[in-house]
Amino acid sequence: MELFLWRHADALPGIPDFTRELSSYGHQQARKVAAWLSERAPDGLRLLVSPATRTRQTVAHFNDCENDIQFCPQLYESSTPEEILAIIGWPRTLRPTLIVGHQPLIGSLATHLLSGSPYPGIFRKSALWWLHAEPGQTGVRLMQVVDGDMLD
Repeated sequence: MELFLWRHADALPGIPDFTRELSSYGHQQARKVAAWLSERAPDGLRLLVSPATRTRQTVAHFNDCENDIQFCPQLYESSTPEEILAIIGWPRTLRPTLIVGHQPLIGSLATHLLSGSPYPGIFRKSALWWLHAEPGQTGVRLMQVVDGDMLD
């Protein structure tokens, strides 16, 4: 199974938090990561996205996102990695999944899957981590880390 974890791109400050929009720089970051992902995304990719404005705007740059997108309030609210993994059916599912969300949850998912650690890892804005797991296995392999600030 392929699992992509994507933290939203740079957003403007403001209140309420839920309606914060991407900055112009954030749109640039999201376009770069989306272009990278478009070249590598497997067929049948399921998109699980926080309903916050900045995550919606981030994923909107991904060309294939109209097909199978599911807005998941648990990605915005205080959830645990275990709750999110249960939603996607991990590790039983074979369906490739893209999760677009926020820190610290995205970092917690990554460190939980890679090391079993309960602490959130560092996950930069606009970063995308590509993880791979064999069907039925709980261990994962980090395939690649993509940073919207590093892509040209």
